[in-house]
Amino acid sequence: MCVTPSKRSELQVRPAYRKRRATLADVRALSVAAVLLMVVSASCAGCAKKDASAEGPPPAVAVKTIVAENATIPDESEYLATLKSRNSATINPQVEGSITKIFVKSGDRVAAGKSLMEIDPIKQQATLQSQTAARSAQEATLSYAKVQLDREKKLYDAGIVAKQELDQAQTTYDAAEKQLESLQAQENEQQVELHYYSVIAPSSGLIGDVPVRVGDRVTTTTMLTTVDEPGSLEAYISVPVENAKNLKIGLPVQLLDPTGAVTDETRIDFISPQTDSSTQSVLAKATVSNPKDILRTAQFARARIIWGTHQGTLIPVLAVSRINGQYFAFVAEKSGAATVAKQRLLHVGDLVGNSYAVLDGIKPGDHIIVEGTQILGDGSPIVESPAETSARAAAGAPQS
Repeated sequence: MCVTPSKRSELQVRPAYRKRRATLADVRALSVAAVLLMVVSASCAGCAKKDASAEGPPPAVAVKTIVAENATIPDESEYLATLKSRNSATINPQVEGSITKIFVKSGDRVAAGKSLMEIDPIKQQATLQSQTAARSAQEATLSYAKVQLDREKKLYDAGIVAKQELDQAQTTYDAAEKQLESLQAQENEQQVELHYYSVIAPSSGLIGDVPVRVGDRVTTTTMLTTVDEPGSLEAYISVPVENAKNLKIGLPVQLLDPTGAVTDETRIDFISPQTDSSTQSVLAKATVSNPKDILRTAQFARARIIWGTHQGTLIPVLAVSRINGQYFAFVAEKSGAATVAKQRLLHVGDLVGNSYAVLDGIKPGDHIIVEGTQILGDGSPIVESPAETSARAAAGAPQS
């Protein structure tokens, strides 16, 4: 094969061109690899920074604490008491009949002896008149028997009649006299009975509810109204038999309003010697002064009996969490140079004011966390500062 000079030059140029194209592709590939390496390096550096920050200690939580102290805790029980007037009268009629007049209305103030109502007295008045007439007739009979007796005595003294006739006249007179006494007693009874047809106030006071109306027929069991004299009341407290053994004359009693505030303080002055068989409770009474007449007869009230006191620890309600029926609280404890929050399981007793009485889990001197517990976990680092009030003030407990 014969190669001309021009073709030879072309064959010499093509390998050089191909070599240059290969070199450019390699450069491009190296550039892409370098860019990818830089991106991967940057990503790794970011991950390393993120991991390094995650491994660092969490910031401390600012909380407020109070120091648990010994306090005098009352041993007490709360019951529902019924208030009754010491000078209250329930008015029931002593006779049967229909009401013809009502002279008072609810809320009226009446004096002792004032007429309150009238029960139809017509039938009783007729009975009384009949008794009066019978007594008058017997008086006439007795008068005649007296004349006969005097006549027989004179005749006997003159020897005209026998002793038997004198004795008979004396017997007739004595029988007439006794019959008159009987009729007089019956008349008095009917007079008293007629008095009962006018219902009067047994004492001064305020008229209560008047459930009857004119025309109503009443019996001796019908409640007409009540007369209550304002002033002191009695709290009737039913104490279950399991606590009755602790009842003593003179135990303090506090009456509470619906908010739990103490409205009156008194002491037990009566304990029933018997147990109520229907409720298995023992009745205790306490006099309530009620100087401002705030309390009313038949009102229900919360009564707190204070059995005694004991020393213990109190913890504010706001510092306690309830989880699955168990009570927990956070306390501040030292862990090396740091302070951490430790969760404690509590056994609590009754509420005393705004605090729980702690039976187990907190002891005097512990720093109880009262603010900032919402974001705490067991072992969380904290920065504590004293709360504005002490444990005793937060609890509302009496000073020991």
